[in-house]
Amino acid sequence: DEQHRFGVQQRAKLWEKNKQPPHVLVMTATPIPRTLAMTLYGDLDVSVIDELPPGRKPVNTVHRTEQHRLQVISFLRQEIEKGRQVYIVYPLIEESEKVDLNNLMQGYEAIVRDFPQPQYQVSIVHGKMKAADKDFEMQRFLRRETQIMIATTVIEVGVNVPNASVMVIENAERFGLSQLHQLRGRVGRGADQSYCILMTSFKLSQDARLRLKAMCDTNDGFKIAELDLQLRGPGD
Repeated sequence: DEQHRFGVQQRAKLWEKNKQPPHVLVMTATPIPRTLAMTLYGDLDVSVIDELPPGRKPVNTVHRTEQHRLQVISFLRQEIEKGRQVYIVYPLIEESEKVDLNNLMQGYEAIVRDFPQPQYQVSIVHGKMKAADKDFEMQRFLRRETQIMIATTVIEVGVNVPNASVMVIENAERFGLSQLHQLRGRVGRGADQSYCILMTSFKLSQDARLRLKAMCDTNDGFKIAELDLQLRGPGD
């Protein structure tokens, strides 16, 4: 728009006059709607890195409902038998009376039944744990002492386990696009083919269906941010 063009022209004049490099560098790994809006209206020079590091493959993303639960469990076993590791993410720590969601503690009990010791080892990480306990569990997973990491969104950022090849997100309809994209980014960090499985109930809102379809259709964070911007606006 006119204001944006004026800002670009003024910045160009200042650059020609002062020949100074920028004082601020704004970086984002996952372009959330506000970041996308800033690139459009914030008079920023934009550089885009839209390629994967060498040797990495795009993550295969699929949407599955509860009726596919047995097939998903079977697939996880196959991946673990190949020596891979698995994340399973839940939106809640404990059961809630207000919302009917799979919670982490119930999920842990179910996973331990499907993946019994001593053949399988399971880590658990959530926000109510002490920092030392969370770090202990993460290190066990990193050292491949456990094959399955059950967690809340505390693993959304800063977690790098190249051997982990599967991300299962329970009640995926409860997460925003930026969160889903960030969680998916925890896998696909090695040379092996990785997978993201979005588990939901069968009943979904139209917006939820659009979010899940976008996740399955593309790994491009910019396209996902565009849809996110359309669905919920730029934020503050």
